[in-house]
Amino acid sequence: MMPKQTRFRNARSQTYYMRNTMNKPKFFVTPGYGEYLLNQLHYSQAVKIDNRVEISGQGGWDDNLQITESLADEIAQAFRNVERTLATAGAGWEHVVHVNSYHVGGFPPEVNEVMSKLFRHYMPNHAPIWTQVGVAALGLPTMRIEIRVTAIVP
Repeated sequence: MMPKQTRFRNARSQTYYMRNTMNKPKFFVTPGYGEYLLNQLHYSQAVKIDNRVEISGQGGWDDNLQITESLADEIAQAFRNVERTLATAGAGWEHVVHVNSYHVGGFPPEVNEVMSKLFRHYMPNHAPIWTQVGVAALGLPTMRIEIRVTAIVP
């Protein structure tokens, strides 16, 4: 991310310089599973710098880090976890501009059907950019999907 910059003139040399005025990052933890993950693995669920929010990958887990057997339900829960995590930083799906999704087991038709249905549900007024990546494994042995997003809050 490019920091905000302010131009100022050095009276002695009459040249312009750029000065970094980026705010310090603010870190956020999702209540429930995020608190557990912070204590166990020492990482935050979201960071906000100026008007940009980045979140860590969200799986389709509940607050006990349990994953449902249904792939569609796991994807839907991951979307709900993204929503919960964005909210901790003052953002929502309406602010999402970029989605990365990581998938174990390839891309059966159900994956794109569910993903596109949920995109339309959570972001009816815009279509973010999206990168899908197939991976061998994710953070929990039973995970099949992880979603991370970038949001810009006006």
